[in-house]
Amino acid sequence: MSGVVVLAFRILMAAAVYIFLGLALWMIWQDLKQEGRKASLRVFPAIRLEVRARNRVVVSKTFSKPEIILGRNPACDIPINDETASAQHAKLSYHHNQWWLEDLNSTNGTKLNREKLSLPTVLTSDDEIQCGKTKVTVIMNDTMPGSPEP
Repeated sequence: MSGVVVLAFRILMAAAVYIFLGLALWMIWQDLKQEGRKASLRVFPAIRLEVRARNRVVVSKTFSKPEIILGRNPACDIPINDETASAQHAKLSYHHNQWWLEDLNSTNGTKLNREKLSLPTVLTSDDEIQCGKTKVTVIMNDTMPGSPEP
């Protein structure tokens, strides 16, 4: 009779282990689905970039996506018509609740407010980015016309 009890105990323990593993995997799956939904619904704050050439606005675009590429390549988000700019000159990216500017190893470098950029740097409204001879003014969401006061 004790052999039957040991066998039953082993079967119950195996079932408990499988139930535990099943519940753990199910909870992990539910958490991944929830995080995926959050990530897909994430809204990035709008940022407007005004490209200036010879002190006049040539292009003004507003973006609400996490990454913006500036460069001479027509496929860039902000194409720059300037032979002194690289094909992919600089990148603006939104992370850690801030917009960051990074030089993409451009030939002539990127300047932020007339200073050469060496590391990724946080942007603020009214910053001036210079790619070659072209200047790009940054206008953040909280200073755009019609936006609510912070």
